[in-house]
Amino acid sequence: MRLGRLTILACSLSLAASAAAAAPATTTGSVALALAGVVAPYSPLLPAEKAAVAAFFNGDSNVPATTKITVTADKVVCRASNVDITSRSCELTFGSKTHTVKGSAANAIFATVALAGVPPDGAAGTIYEALSKLSCTLDPAVIKDKAGGGADCTFEPGN
Repeated sequence: MRLGRLTILACSLSLAASAAAAAPATTTGSVALALAGVVAPYSPLLPAEKAAVAAFFNGDSNVPATTKITVTADKVVCRASNVDITSRSCELTFGSKTHTVKGSAANAIFATVALAGVPPDGAAGTIYEALSKLSCTLDPAVIKDKAGGGADCTFEPGN
């Protein structure tokens, strides 16, 4: 009888941990701006929006943008090999389009996803950082205030 209760408890805790891992995560401020900044160049944003995000990410808050900018991605999956240490890449998916990024740009995306709190995963010589359902909102008016706000992201860790 006691073993049955322990089994039920263990299964319940396992299911709760799985649900928590799939729960949406958030980040704000400088980390959210960085996440939007590394994804935006590959996203389907308008050129003026991409330029505004790049300017914010490069430290220039005095841009002509006045409306909120939303940077989204269906999936971001980055890989770095711990065997072939020269191998690093990210696949960014926007609807039916996927962009593959390699080298230092992929490393920047990988590191920023990790900075946002996404836990790494690994298998057979590869370390993964992945998230899905990314949505970052940048509010130019709030960013211009230079008070730490104006950038918010939500996403689901993993793919």
